[in-house]
Amino acid sequence: MNSIDEVQAALARQDYICGRALATVLFLALRLDRPLFLEGEAGTGKTEIAKAVAASLGRRLIRLQCYEGLDAASAVYEWNFAAQMVAIRQAEAIGKAPPDLFGDDFLIARPLLQAMRPDDAGPPVLLIDEIDRTDAPFEAFLLEALSDYQVTIPETGTVTAPAPPIVILTSNRTREVHDALKRRCLYHWVDYPDHAREMQILAARAPEAAESLSCEVVAFVQRLRSEDLFKRPGVAETIDWAKCLLALDMIELSPAVIADTLGALLKYQDDIQKLQGSSAKRILDEVRAELAT
Repeated sequence: MNSIDEVQAALARQDYICGRALATVLFLALRLDRPLFLEGEAGTGKTEIAKAVAASLGRRLIRLQCYEGLDAASAVYEWNFAAQMVAIRQAEAIGKAPPDLFGDDFLIARPLLQAMRPDDAGPPVLLIDEIDRTDAPFEAFLLEALSDYQVTIPETGTVTAPAPPIVILTSNRTREVHDALKRRCLYHWVDYPDHAREMQILAARAPEAAESLSCEVVAFVQRLRSEDLFKRPGVAETIDWAKCLLALDMIELSPAVIADTLGALLKYQDDIQKLQGSSAKRILDEVRAELAT
């Protein structure tokens, strides 16, 4: 990808529609071999961009899903203790010395080690998803791993990537990630798309939807995001809702069908209850009035 326009076009071919600001920071991350830190509300497409980049470049996507309690060993490697025990017993049974128990035959490579190993297709895309779910010690470990692009296995030594992997970190901002980690990355806040871009996204992901239905769906979701909700619907929910409406052969919204399908948009009962009754009709009326002007 030799230009920002090429980045946008390549992602669009993977049905990922992004604005120029996001395409610019991604272009710079690729050009400068810098990790890209994407922060924003859940459902705004942070994870999907890693998949689109990997598909665009023909690279392997390696995903490290973060969670509370994740440690360096779980993210880098594990030894297959069961296989080691079998090898020892087999060697004892035939009276031979056991094989090298710390060789590749017994090594289970986890995402970070996989990303550091050579790949014939080129450096892989390493997605470190929801880094905000981990704790400070793992962040500190990542500082070293992403600075030198190497990890250490005490029994065998250090593995250094022949070329830096393309690293994309995401955060839903459930807590603040340490500045030291952010400084090693290019940063971009991924916001909800505006109406025009969400229409483009829906056209790419649910092309069978009529434009009139898509327009109502997008306008309704955009209006819904301004309501006082515990969890606002993301782009993924917009796409899911449109596909649900298509599955029901709907050609336009109505208060009844909105009430019946709110579960595709909202994932908390309190939020759904707020939209029951006259609220959905009120929002739909407002949306249609805006679209008519």
